[in-house]
Amino acid sequence: MKLQAVLCLALIWVELQNGSCQAIKRKKDTDESNTHSGGKRVRIRQPAPTSRKGKPQSLLTQVLDKGRFLRLGQSTSLTPGKNVELRCKGSKIRWSYPTYLGTFNDSRLSIKHSDKYSQLILTSPSAADTGSYSCWVIVCDGTDCQKDHDRTYASYIYFTDKDNLFVPSAIHFEIVYLRPDRPAVVPCRVTEPQAKASLHREVPAEEITSNRTLMTYDPTRGFILQNPSADLQGVFYCKAASRGTPQISTKYQLLYVEVPSGAPFVSLGASPELVRGGDNVNVTCTVLGEPEVDVSFNWSYPGQGQRPVHIQTLWRLVNRGMGHTTRVSQSILAVEDIETIDFGNYICKAKNKHGETIVTTKIVSS
Repeated sequence: MKLQAVLCLALIWVELQNGSCQAIKRKKDTDESNTHSGGKRVRIRQPAPTSRKGKPQSLLTQVLDKGRFLRLGQSTSLTPGKNVELRCKGSKIRWSYPTYLGTFNDSRLSIKHSDKYSQLILTSPSAADTGSYSCWVIVCDGTDCQKDHDRTYASYIYFTDKDNLFVPSAIHFEIVYLRPDRPAVVPCRVTEPQAKASLHREVPAEEITSNRTLMTYDPTRGFILQNPSADLQGVFYCKAASRGTPQISTKYQLLYVEVPSGAPFVSLGASPELVRGGDNVNVTCTVLGEPEVDVSFNWSYPGQGQRPVHIQTLWRLVNRGMGHTTRVSQSILAVEDIETIDFGNYICKAKNKHGETIVTTKIVSS
């Protein structure tokens, strides 16, 4: 009995050893199958982390002292007088900056391109240089190149100047047109983003109360009038304060516009209406339009290229009652000592940014 008991215990011990060896072997085989494929080691890669917003970080940076860089955010405040160097990463880069720097070909601004980045340098910046600076990548397919809107970076830079709380303007008296169908902007921008600004009428002297629905203030644009009416006509100015004496901006003339946007509304007429040989005749082409929209004129007439004529173009702003302002543009074609060849159709073509209008009048001998 004792011998049988010993043999049973021995068999049980052998079975237990076989079971644990098989378990170890299965684990080893599993590990090997996870790390080998066709005799080659397979590495399991974790997916690269992505930005929560799904948009790459800005490539627009400011070069600081000793080779340090600062990635610019939506807005940045800098000290005037100290040279500014901005960089944008990429081999094909374009820039935009405050308009007047390009309009006057300011020599303080320079742009340089290299294989890895583009560089914008502004020397001796002042409060007047406050504005949006942006860069973007250009993507080309052969000769067709386009702006990559997903890789466009911008920062509004304030050149804070305690003596100039408002961005200086080359125009000392600006005109702002009010339309009932679109917002109007009184462009008194500040150089200090924390400055408190208010809008004031000159006569009668009063402050225009700001509210979130009809009027708001954006330090990068000015006062935004959502639904302007004729009641807001007049001379206005802005006032701002920031840890000191309040300052006032340039003045703004607010005019209410009557004529809607569209192709020119044209009238054409001759004077005198009854014409005989030897008379002098004026043919006048008149356009009523938006105050700030330019109009160009083109004429076709009998005897063109054979008879001399004088053409004069002019425009003026007209108050048409109830505070409505309209621009009257005119082109006057003068024919002196009219002859037989001058009788016939006179065609005026008036064109603005919205379209073109063609009208005709006929001069006949009386």
